[in-house]
Formats: sequence, structure tokens, C-alpha cells
Amino acid sequence: MTVYGYARVSTARQTLASQDSQLHAAGCAKVYAEKVSGAKSDRPELAKVLRRLEAGDVLVVTRLDRLARSTRDLLNILDAIGKAGADFRSLGDAWADTTTPHGRLMLTVLGGLAEFERELILARTGDGRARAKAKGVRFGRPPSLSPHQRREAIARIAEGVSQADLARSYGVSQATISRLAAPSPFGAVAAGEA
Repeated sequence: MTVYGYARVSTARQTLASQDSQLHAAGCAKVYAEKVSGAKSDRPELAKVLRRLEAGDVLVVTRLDRLARSTRDLLNILDAIGKAGADFRSLGDAWADTTTPHGRLMLTVLGGLAEFERELILARTGDGRARAKAKGVRFGRPPSLSPHQRREAIARIAEGVSQADLARSYGVSQATISRLAAPSPFGAVAAGEA
């Protein structure tokens, strides 16, 4: 059985010294450390330690937020640890300790709550979007050109003005003008006539 530590800070200006000393004091034989945002899925040192874990090993962190940025991310990492036959422990979160029956129970409950929360958020978001659409709210980025500018640009295209010149005159990309010039399967709606 080997105890490994994982330490992470978000920026290059931050120091790993405090986490490193806490993890070594907790009995970690080796600490994998990196300076990368937890929001990034590509964390090479975390990937290394997860690949190295074997049955009976333990991965230790100082706090849960050093390991994961979301409940879903945490549960995915804990699943990978469990599949290796290893355990997990957070020094700052006593309940997050799969080396004990109580800790395993707490993390199982956390997993269930996270799934329930995710379903509630999806339902609320869907209901909110439906209500907003019913009130006429339009989603997405506002158009670069007003309806009047779109009609004017289409007329100028028909007169033979180049798309590049039109784009410069309206301060938009040539792709915006190109979409106006292209025939639309939806008729006038795409050209901004609706």
C-alpha cells in the first residue's frame, strides 16, 4: 500500500509549499503537484497519479477543491480511484474518506444528491426557457445588423456592391454579409425581413 498526495494551485504565481508539507506530514510517499486551473480537464499530474494507483493505495488531497471543481468532476475522479481498487482521503474534509465505512456512505449520498441536483437544474432551466420563449424572448447573440441595415445591405448587394466593401461600411465581418447574400431555405426570415 502506497499513500500518494495530489496538490494543485490555479496559477503559476501561487505556491504549492503549504499543500506539499501537509501531504508529506499525512504520510504521502510521493506528491504529484501542478499549477493548472481545476476547470481544465487536462491535468497531467492528476492523470499520472490516477494511472499509478493500485489496489490498497490511497490518494490524499488537502481539500476537495484542489482535486475537483464540481461535484460531477469529483465523482468521476472518485470512480477512477475506486476502479483501481484504491481509496481517497481529503485532509480538510473529514467526511470525504473512502478508507472508512462512514466516508464511503457519505460519498455515496453525495453522488445521489449531485444526480438529483443535476436533474432539478435541468428541469428548472427547461421550464424557464419555455416560459421565456412563450413571452417572446429570443435566445442567442443579438444580430450584428438592424433589420433596416439588413434590407439596405441586401439591396446594395443586388446593385453589385462587393461584400468586402459592405462589411467595412457596416463594421461587420464579411461572413455576416455573405449570409445575407446567400439564398435561405427559410425565405425572408434569414435575411431579417421578419
